[in-house]
Amino acid sequence: MSQQRRSVGVIIGALMLAMLLAALDQTIVSTALPTIVRELGGLEHLSWVVTAYMLGSTVATPLWGKLGDQYGRKNLFLGAIVIFLAGSALCGQAGSLGELIAFRAVQGVGGGGLMALAAAIVGDVVPPRERGRYQGLFGAVFGVSSVAGPLLGGLFVDHLNWRWVFYVNLPLGVLALVAVAAALHSTEVKTQHKVDFLGIGLLAAAVSCLVLLTSWGGTTYAWGSVEILGLGVAAVLLGIGWWLSARRAAEPVLPLHLFRMRVFTLGAAISFVIGFAMFGALTFLPLFLQVVHGVSATMSGVYLLPMVGGMLLTSITSGQLISRTGHYRIYPIVGTVVTAGGLFLLSRMDEHTSAPVYSGYFFILGAGLGLVMQVLVIAVQNSVGYRDLGVATSGVTFFRSIGGSFGVSVFGTIFSNRLKATLGTARPGTPEYLHAYSASLQTVFAIATPIALLAFVFALLLREEPLRDGLTNSDLGESLGGAPTQRTSLAEIEKALSQRADTELRHGYYRWLAAESGLAISPAGCWIVARLSQLGPTPAAELADLAGTTVEKGRPYTDDLVEAGLLRRANGTLELTMPGEQAAERLFALRRAGLVRLLGDWTPDTEPDLDALLDRMSRALLGADADRGSVRVGGRAA
Repeated sequence: MSQQRRSVGVIIGALMLAMLLAALDQTIVSTALPTIVRELGGLEHLSWVVTAYMLGSTVATPLWGKLGDQYGRKNLFLGAIVIFLAGSALCGQAGSLGELIAFRAVQGVGGGGLMALAAAIVGDVVPPRERGRYQGLFGAVFGVSSVAGPLLGGLFVDHLNWRWVFYVNLPLGVLALVAVAAALHSTEVKTQHKVDFLGIGLLAAAVSCLVLLTSWGGTTYAWGSVEILGLGVAAVLLGIGWWLSARRAAEPVLPLHLFRMRVFTLGAAISFVIGFAMFGALTFLPLFLQVVHGVSATMSGVYLLPMVGGMLLTSITSGQLISRTGHYRIYPIVGTVVTAGGLFLLSRMDEHTSAPVYSGYFFILGAGLGLVMQVLVIAVQNSVGYRDLGVATSGVTFFRSIGGSFGVSVFGTIFSNRLKATLGTARPGTPEYLHAYSASLQTVFAIATPIALLAFVFALLLREEPLRDGLTNSDLGESLGGAPTQRTSLAEIEKALSQRADTELRHGYYRWLAAESGLAISPAGCWIVARLSQLGPTPAAELADLAGTTVEKGRPYTDDLVEAGLLRRANGTLELTMPGEQAAERLFALRRAGLVRLLGDWTPDTEPDLDALLDRMSRALLGADADRGSVRVGGRAA
């Protein structure tokens, strides 16, 4: 393995580790919350331990993404790791729930940077041919974090203490920090942006006021109090201020014209509700398991696995079915009904419900969520113009994350108010105490059920449009990640095309290319011509090494090219002739035409940056080292 490939491997490993930490911290805390509240107090503010992190990461993500494009990603990524680790250390030292909430917000700001920058750095260090595979690995990180988060949180609480939920980030984060600092070189192309600092600040403040209002209303302050009314007025004024700033900003964080698009508006609304249900359930189900049924923190994580398993199963399955059929509208319709059904079943749970029964309920809820989340991104991407692709994608995931913040906050307020009304003088461990907790959580899920049905109404209004082939690849990260994505339109196109092209190249693409080119050369000959066109004169031994074979086994293929007048051999070096260069250009043109077809009605003719991307990708995708397995040279994969 070359030094360069080892370096890329180290970088990718460090990026995956950093993203795993950020993704885990969205879910790892849930099973530790009952223990945290028992030690620090403040049950009525329990939801803010989750909400603070989600708000911090959601608000910071677009800022990290734009600044990374403009000033370079390496130093900003290192800064994000440092902020995340500082927040983690402070969370572990928190002496009160208020301190923990504040430090979770700091941790969330760093986590947003890890989410926004890690995937972008992959594009800087990995060639297009391999990018789809690495993006798949990053998507798997979210799947692992969804499964492992609640389970690890419970293990730390039971066998160490809840503070290790945060301390575990420190050695792993330092390892990622050192690896990135040593192996990553700042080679990315910087893009100038007019960062909408005012819009980001106003939107963040407006959302924070609304979340505080729903969290404090009826618990810390009366609904008619000056504090709650003041938060409501502030939210409205800040929202108006954001709307006015978005009308004038060169690059608004959420362009207003998106809301005139039916599919985007409906997708954002459904995404908000799904985030509301998912994170609300993940936060309060451990409370039901640990308090009402008396299971350990670890076992509460185990009992949540059916919900996560349901999400993974239906998300992956629906993605594969969409790729095969090109139809997607049915999935959010069915998914929102199943989600509402799952929430209704949760509202029927009490202290007498058996483990197999409530595990089945959890699975149903997860299955419903998984059917919806992935499809919304695909539907919105398919409905907007090229220039809006990046902001529309990040907008949908932004609303899911904001919905999660509201869900946790609203669920917490409903639970606290109901518990206060039913608990009375009941003492812990008594049937009355367990029933009060059970009844309070029943109310939470009963109120959430019609909200999910509202998403069903929105899903019925979605129109299905012919799906662009380039957008049918699933993205597990966007399906299960809580933080919003932050990629430009060009980056979204490159990601989708890289995934699709990777699949094509592993399924007989060179055989098709050889037949379609009319050049009368073999699939292996196509690879050799494309590779030499990019490398220039190359020693035969070096080319054989790139093909994973020997000079002797590859000689019949190079002999055929020499005989055809496309290749010359001199002193062990291979070089294309003029007809060989022309043949290579024909192969690149065929690859480019295929990429254009995947774009559907997004034509590169009027988009210079898209046109240049297709030129780069058509060359980078043919003859790359990673093509082994798609053609055969001398009986070996090449």
